[in-house]
Amino acid sequence: MPRDPDIKTKFIIENLNAWFGNNQALKNINMSIRQNDITAIIGPSGCGKSTFVRCLNRLHEEIVGARCEGKVIFDGKNIYDPDVDPVLIRRRIGMVFQKPNPFPAMTVYENVLAGLILEGRKKKSLLDEAVEKYLRLAALWDEVKDKLYQSGASLSGGQQQRLCIARALAVDPEVILFDEPTSALDPISTAKIEELMQELKKNYTIVIVTHNMQQAARVSGYTGFFLLGELIEFDRTDKIFTNPTNKLTEEYITGRFG
Repeated sequence: MPRDPDIKTKFIIENLNAWFGNNQALKNINMSIRQNDITAIIGPSGCGKSTFVRCLNRLHEEIVGARCEGKVIFDGKNIYDPDVDPVLIRRRIGMVFQKPNPFPAMTVYENVLAGLILEGRKKKSLLDEAVEKYLRLAALWDEVKDKLYQSGASLSGGQQQRLCIARALAVDPEVILFDEPTSALDPISTAKIEELMQELKKNYTIVIVTHNMQQAARVSGYTGFFLLGELIEFDRTDKIFTNPTNKLTEEYITGRFG
């Protein structure tokens, strides 16, 4: 990726390989991810997109038989060094999944605070402030302020996904990984999530896996195209979509395969 000395790099990925048992899912990935920008990861199903983002916060290793090698340097420190606590990494690098997954036994209020309550925070006034703060950040407060004590699962799909974003924000991460966050949502909800990401990038670094190339073109500053576990091309999004360097990228962008 071309380096701009005025832009801080949040991640440097060096020679990253990942496996599920004997099946190699990622092959020698090298790329940099800019701070306070949105980086899109595109490619056909099974190409390693989700595995890649799960390697960025050490979720990949939670799968039985899964492992990875290489470096993921986050703010100057390799997150795979032996002295790094993966739990702390996942606090700093949050994740929002494809299917909205609010905790169904919890209210909207409790869902937002789940991580803070686990930390032992109890003061009611501070918890109330946190709920409003993070629901506002997730562009959801006005829609749910009168439903705070209803089940999180009672909300619409798009609202549930924004609730999950509020829950991720509440533990104060620096990075948010989105794995197909709008694939189960209608166009209106999708547009709200995309608008929200544009707001969030002012204060957070965002990486989004998406099958929707129009979405990648709309929201991201940089795009990486993955195929069969390899990073085929990584560049500014406008260049990827208008003048890609690699013929495989051009064929995928123009719908000739995938």
